[in-house]
Parts: sequence; C-alpha cells; structure tokens
Amino acid sequence: MATAHDAPQFNPLAEPERGQYSLDASTGHLLRRAVQRHQALFQDCAAGIGLTAPQFGALTKLAELRRATQNRLGRLVAMDPATAQGVMKRLALRGLVRTEKDPMDRRTVVLAITPLGEALVERARAAGIEANQALVGGLASEEQAQLLALLRRITE
Repeated sequence: MATAHDAPQFNPLAEPERGQYSLDASTGHLLRRAVQRHQALFQDCAAGIGLTAPQFGALTKLAELRRATQNRLGRLVAMDPATAQGVMKRLALRGLVRTEKDPMDRRTVVLAITPLGEALVERARAAGIEANQALVGGLASEEQAQLLALLRRITE
C-alpha cells in the first residue's frame, strides 16, 4: 500500500519528463505571477497616490532622464508603442508630464516631467521600495541580490 512518503517530491528546478510541460515549473508562468504579485503590492503601498505600476515606471524613468521622446521612454520601460502612448497621455492629462513636438521632426513627441510630476514620483518611490521589499522580503539579502542579478541577465 502506497503512503504519502512514497510519493515523489516536487522539485521546481527539476526538468519535466521529455514531452511533458509543467506550469508550476514554467519560468514564464512564475515570472508573470511574480509581476502580478508586485503590481498588487504596489497598488496597496501606493494607495492614494493614483499611479498604476506602468505609470509609475514611466514617470520614474522620465524623472531620471528629465526629457525623452515618447518612443524612447516607452522602450526604456518596456512598453509597446500603443501602451506607451496611452500611459503618457494619461500622465499629461493629469499635468504630471509636459508634451511638445520636436522642432526637428514635428511627428516626434518629446516629454518632460513637470514639478507636479516630480513631487508625485518622490512620494511614489517610497511605495515602490515598500512593494519591492514586500515581494522579496522573505529572501536573504544575498538571495535578493542574486535574484536581481539573474533577472538583469535574462532581460538584457
């Protein structure tokens, strides 16, 4: 008679049998779940600030750059052009970024962060730090550093 002790242990690092696919061992699935968890944590931490995670990413990067074309900013924060256009439009409508046409190419939109955007991104950065810590807080500091290093490697 088989017991629970006889059952094979699940090893998330083990390769599935040839021809098998395990969602629980899928890097893409686990990364998507981690992103979803981080976004939920950010929304909790940033309650009252009124920025979505994509808006926060765009505003934070623009605060670092000071000015950027909409296309460049979208690429730097990993947004497709249609998503970037919508995010930037909502930020502009709220007065957080200023848009202008590039004098050399009137089709190109140049963005700059406004003082209101600067103030909001400062408040939101604290929420970003809090969300990051909530996500990886159960890991040792060495594991946190290793996770960041590995994520950088696979996203570059």
